[in-house]
Amino acid sequence: MVFSFDLLFEAVLFGVLLGCFYAAVSLGLSVSFGLLDIPHVAHPALLVLGAYCTYLLAGTGIDPILAGVLLMPPFFVLGVLIYRFYYETFERRGSDTGVRGLAFFFGFAFIIEVGLILGFGVDQRGVEASYIGSSLELGDYRIPYRMLAAFAVAIVLTVTLTLYFSRTFIGRAIKAVGQDEGALRLMGANPVRIKQLAFGIATAVNALAGAVLIVVGPVDPALDRLYIGRTFCVVVLAGLGSMSGTLAAGLILGITESIVLMVLGTSWAPAVSFGLLLLVLGIRPQGLFGR
Repeated sequence: MVFSFDLLFEAVLFGVLLGCFYAAVSLGLSVSFGLLDIPHVAHPALLVLGAYCTYLLAGTGIDPILAGVLLMPPFFVLGVLIYRFYYETFERRGSDTGVRGLAFFFGFAFIIEVGLILGFGVDQRGVEASYIGSSLELGDYRIPYRMLAAFAVAIVLTVTLTLYFSRTFIGRAIKAVGQDEGALRLMGANPVRIKQLAFGIATAVNALAGAVLIVVGPVDPALDRLYIGRTFCVVVLAGLGSMSGTLAAGLILGITESIVLMVLGTSWAPAVSFGLLLLVLGIRPQGLFGR
């Protein structure tokens, strides 16, 4: 292959947009797994559920991104209920919480996938909007508006969550609950309620991220299997619980995957996330931006 700066620039440009998309779909996991230490392997399944709910609302004429915003309150309630059940059934008992929690969330993800297959079948579903299928032309480069939408959502979510976790009492309590529950109780906060609220926020973020998912491309019920490696890679690469780190890690993964795709072909691209994950765990287990 002949090296070309134009091809490299195009790969980096697409990688930046792809990385922001990866960050958008990983932010909810950064809260639930990174801050709360909950083995939330059902995160990608909830993303796909959010995408299908967006598909239903978009079918009534609502813009897909707006549909994702409208879905955030019901998904917040769903997240609160999921955590409450998880706490009463597993976390409250204390022993082997991680192992049993993994079994619970794997089962929950399987239920979501089977439910979507029964409700919608196995065919791919997509949405329509004025910016889907069109591109912004900058000289010789064409930037899909759907990727720019993912870029914008990733920036807005990252800034919003960063400010919320750093400027509010509840936000700081969420960051503290995974570190020292005893100290948090001395500050007058109930750790269970804080975790419940945080998991609700993480699930609400999944609703908007699911809308981005179906805007970027068609979805099917088994799509969660494709994103479980990528989302966990972004969160671990960032350093557990870092919102700005999640955006930076998404960019690293997106650019790396885009360059690998350009040089080695599409068959190697899925291996990038797992390769980065193993590399970071071996060299810097706390993540690139963790402390």
